[in-house]
Amino acid sequence: MIGIVDYGLGNIRAFENIYRRLGIAAAPVKTAAELAATERLILPGVGAFDWAMDCLTRAGMLDTLHRRVLEDRVPILGVCVGMQIMADGSDEGSAKGLGWIPGRVERFDGKWFNQRTHLPHMGWNDIAPVAGEPLFAGIEEPQYYFLHSYFFRPAAEEHAIARSQYGIDFASAVRRDNIWATQFHPEKSHDWGVALLKNFAGIA
Repeated sequence: MIGIVDYGLGNIRAFENIYRRLGIAAAPVKTAAELAATERLILPGVGAFDWAMDCLTRAGMLDTLHRRVLEDRVPILGVCVGMQIMADGSDEGSAKGLGWIPGRVERFDGKWFNQRTHLPHMGWNDIAPVAGEPLFAGIEEPQYYFLHSYFFRPAAEEHAIARSQYGIDFASAVRRDNIWATQFHPEKSHDWGVALLKNFAGIA
């Protein structure tokens, strides 16, 4: 079963509904015991970095989440702020991130933009995946829905598995071993998002 980590943030129901239509078992997990029974995980998130880390800590699942991901090597997909909190930290606040993928979350600089570009980065944008990445297998001309003012800058370029343009070229998806994450929202991205979530469910 795919466990959708429910710590008070993110579009839990949207992920659940997509997997139900695909005939793939998925359900919210709210406790450490439920987390321990999953085969793979989705870590959604919206809002501010520090608030997300505080909510995850107060939910009482942090230690089990670390064990499942780093020791048991369960596949996990972070989404939006769920991606950002996988970094070491963020310019948005002072909280320490999960540190699963080395790097830092930075704010887009308005000096990078022309007059018609502004924050937040909201709406549809193209992505350019790296060749052979299974998360994007079979997805042609991928476009996804974004809503963010901060972006993940991985410390190692090899961890960027897709890039997009918004004032600058930035990593719109990252991966390290069994850990995947997207800045965009697959659950809001129609057929492209459904295909990505189906791919994640089948990754060995």
